[in-house]
Amino acid sequence: MPSNPYSPTTSVDPEALLAIRDLELRARIVVEGIWAGLHRSPYHGFSVEFSEYRQYSPGDDLRYLDWKILARTDREYLKVFEDETNLRCLILADASKSMEFGSGSYSKFDYARTIAATLSYFLSKQRDVVGIARFDSAITDYQEPKWRPGHLKRLFALLERPAEGQATDLKAALEATLRLARRRSLVILISDFLSDPHEWSSELAYLRSMGHDVRGLQVLDPAEVNLHYGKAAYWNDVETGELRYVDPDSARDDYTKRFSERQRQVGSAFASAGARLQTITTDQPLDLALVDFVRELRKTR
Repeated sequence: MPSNPYSPTTSVDPEALLAIRDLELRARIVVEGIWAGLHRSPYHGFSVEFSEYRQYSPGDDLRYLDWKILARTDREYLKVFEDETNLRCLILADASKSMEFGSGSYSKFDYARTIAATLSYFLSKQRDVVGIARFDSAITDYQEPKWRPGHLKRLFALLERPAEGQATDLKAALEATLRLARRRSLVILISDFLSDPHEWSSELAYLRSMGHDVRGLQVLDPAEVNLHYGKAAYWNDVETGELRYVDPDSARDDYTKRFSERQRQVGSAFASAGARLQTITTDQPLDLALVDFVRELRKTR
């Protein structure tokens, strides 16, 4: 992995990270931080059941390199353990207009697609097959899960496209996923989940009942959580175009109550479906935000 100016043991400020235009470089930097976090944790490492070897790939953990084979054959091979099975993953990335909101120098969409790129990079380096579907009112772009040379580049190219959709229809996206994910898969939903959970909770539960491991990553701007944003003004709804006069100070108490109730409903929809949900705000360093997600994923493989 090429060197970069960021220490792999120090979390990168999201504003500095998202100022980097190259999405692949962002993903590499975050993956370095995730690996550092995993290696500092008590859960690192593979199972004790040794299975076979596979050829070394840049970015693999050198602790599992078989030095005896290297000395004997001048070839680099890693020990593969029983729980390092090939995983099939489909990442659903919300590209609706609501994801374009950002109270700082970057949007939820830019943060969310960096998450998608990071997980794609991480899983691909483990020889897992990864695909991505972007959605707004329907699935608009799709790269099926594969593992082959050049596939990761195509995933990054898909994620580079701007969020051009309007309203979010998570129900339609989940219905389409049921058709796309014919084989058992890890399905990762990356969205702000600001739509009504009653509209899509049944489809979420059905997807889970089909044997898929479903996990949600909810990406929110800090201003959406506490409404500490701006002064009284006319605000434009990015999805409907509706213009409303809003005074954040006077609306905050009622807003936080409504927001907390919506969050409860979103959490309940995932819990009822037997799916996992993690909420992330865009001021969090991405490696810290994702290390627990990746750790849990590795523990349950």
